[in-house]
Amino acid sequence: MAATLSQAGEAGVHSIDHFALTVPDIEAARRFFTAFGLGVQDRGGELALHALDRHCWGRIRAGSRKELAYLVFNCYEADLDRLAGQITAAGAPPRPAPQVWKGGGCWFEDPDGNLIGVQAAARTMPQFKSPNPHVDVPVNTRGAPNRRDVAAVRPNRMSHVLLFTPDVSRSVDFYRRALGLRLSDRSGDIVAFLHAPHGCDHHLLAFAGSSARGWHHSSWDVAGVDQVGLGAAQMAAAGYVEGWGTGRHVLGSNYFHYVRDPWGSFAEYSAHIDYIEAGFDWDGKDHLPEDSLYLWGPGVPSYFVENTETPTAPSSGPG
Repeated sequence: MAATLSQAGEAGVHSIDHFALTVPDIEAARRFFTAFGLGVQDRGGELALHALDRHCWGRIRAGSRKELAYLVFNCYEADLDRLAGQITAAGAPPRPAPQVWKGGGCWFEDPDGNLIGVQAAARTMPQFKSPNPHVDVPVNTRGAPNRRDVAAVRPNRMSHVLLFTPDVSRSVDFYRRALGLRLSDRSGDIVAFLHAPHGCDHHLLAFAGSSARGWHHSSWDVAGVDQVGLGAAQMAAAGYVEGWGTGRHVLGSNYFHYVRDPWGSFAEYSAHIDYIEAGFDWDGKDHLPEDSLYLWGPGVPSYFVENTETPTAPSSGPG
């Protein structure tokens, strides 16, 4: 049923397939993402990032600096030609696929110059919201395990990515017209969150305002707020102490902890994000700036909103 949902209107993608980043130190990337709890495999000169669902969510390759090499979305096969038409109508210049790409689909450049691919492929976004059971510990029972008994945190899947953009409104409008994404919530030109129309987390793709394009973070779904906190402790024990959290967002409602990577961007542990069902007419609103980042949690470090890919920014974060 979801595959025909868009027939009455514009077609839409249903998932992110994976991202590709270039970084100046591939071994630093291996250490960071391994500590984060992802499976990291060598694959033809690059690193492939896997969560517990075994899907390859990210490809990391060596480059002169950290930047997004490309981002790939998945759609239903019946929607691919319509999406190609929408992309052209939105004014996106077609581009050749990356040299390493062995799949089909169409490739284009978004208004910020990011290389984007769309292919017909299986859903990676869950069809339904994950359960959030209330854990009620009975009286006369210990509610938490000993620290030595806690298993390493390993994310279930990737939830979303957030990109810096010089024009939040332009990016929202382009991805609505080209890929059928819909506004979930925004806060003026500070940040905006977009979801896919076929059943999706509150956001699949998000944009934050900056003077230049850039990669801000990838977000990884874990089982609950305990795993968010344990993930933060796991990364701190591995030497990655900079970041932001633990807290809870207003927009998306998810519990979060962001860990700063060696290049000044972030990987997020996230739990219990809002979910928007297929076809639901979600009322995307413009929220006050104080609601743009968090409901509760520690103060936001200044470096959290810095785009390290701007011409005047430092080229890397902490080592």
